Amino acid sequence: MAEILALVEDRLRAALGEPDARAAVTFVGADRVEVLRFVDTAGPAGPVVRYATLGMSAAPMSDGTSMTADALRGPRAELLLSVKAGLARTDEVLRPLAVLAASPQVEGVVVAPGASLDVGGPLWPEAPFTSVLVAEGGGLVADLELGGPMDPVQFLPLLPMTAHEAAWKRARGAQELQERWLSHGTDLRDPLRGAVPLD
Repeated sequence: MAEILALVEDRLRAALGEPDARAAVTFVGADRVEVLRFVDTAGPAGPVVRYATLGMSAAPMSDGTSMTADALRGPRAELLLSVKAGLARTDEVLRPLAVLAASPQVEGVVVAPGASLDVGGPLWPEAPFTSVLVAEGGGLVADLELGGPMDPVQFLPLLPMTAHEAAWKRARGAQELQERWLSHGTDLRDPLRGAVPLD
């Protein structure tokens, strides 16, 4: 486990630079999850803060209804969230992110692209978002191959959703919501944005 997490952290550092902060959260019945913060000041739209979980990929995810869990085979992932810096108290997203990263161990869920994850409250104080859409990995941070029978570690971006967007996604699907965001030029990194028009 420690060896895998060391490789995962190396991959995050190679893609995002040195983290400027990290926090650890421990849940009953689950291994410790860390959240690393990276600041990207080189973007054309201003500084962006990226939060990455570290610990979710230590074990493969398995469906909670399965009678046996494979210690080697099964999807592995870490979560990424990118927001514009300085517009909201987004550093308080650390615990909600850790909760989401621990959900495969605690609740026996498999986190995969297209899934909705709800944190049961605002992602950060006064945030209009209480849930996220899991997007496809491989863009910001490339998959990490582990070799042998183990699945690669995917780094899955999280896209914050308003309550209306989450309801629309449940009814119409992730692809249609993403197309709606794209057609309206929605800045998904804006922590203060409103819901995209859904008429």
